[in-house]
Amino acid sequence: MRRSYVCPHCQWPPHFGIFSAMEQTISNIAVSLPVFLVAIIAHEYAHAWMALRFGDTTARDHGRLTFNPAPHIDPLGTVILPLITAAMGGIAFGWAKPVITRPSSFSHYRKGIFWVSFAGPLANLIICTISAFLLAACYIYIPSSFALKPAFNKMLEFSVYINIILAVFNLIPIPPLDGSKMAASFMDDRMMMQYLALARYSFFIFIFLMFTNIWSYILGPFLMMGKLMIGAFYTLLV
Repeated sequence: MRRSYVCPHCQWPPHFGIFSAMEQTISNIAVSLPVFLVAIIAHEYAHAWMALRFGDTTARDHGRLTFNPAPHIDPLGTVILPLITAAMGGIAFGWAKPVITRPSSFSHYRKGIFWVSFAGPLANLIICTISAFLLAACYIYIPSSFALKPAFNKMLEFSVYINIILAVFNLIPIPPLDGSKMAASFMDDRMMMQYLALARYSFFIFIFLMFTNIWSYILGPFLMMGKLMIGAFYTLLV
């Protein structure tokens, strides 16, 4: 009988680097994408909810007062960019379709502009705090023998940092980000229009921030605060 040759140094299945990298990419997408979707949907829902509180039904009429992802999806910001950033080993990042509001319908014009704009980042900060608490609780109370513990920990950790990034980014006072509208609410009408008109240059400003590492310097202290918050909850729960 003819015997087949088996290399003593080979294993099956073969552990090629490409498969290991692919597994890591799929794992990163599976862990970060769900919490990213929760973060951006909560952000837009908060804008819609606050607008309704001030008497503007536009967002509700357009079907945006919902946690259903479908009405909030922007093909580039919600699908393509998050998949690319997660596949590259980073945290999924992007945006949802902006909620449309009519400030002229607000019961209190300037107060409405401020709080409707702030509602989105505020929602992200609330989710960030809840995620930090749950992450600390998972570290302490879920036994290491539970197979899904590492995945839960990673997902909650991503949730902390994704929501910090979204909140801080949107609070930058560069039109058309939420921070610019919050700042504009304190200006007179003429100054507000001139200020918000800077949105035509926003793309170049964002590119400048990214390529000069200014964004990293802005974001760094807030990411450290997120880490400290997790540690603080851990200390409280032990």
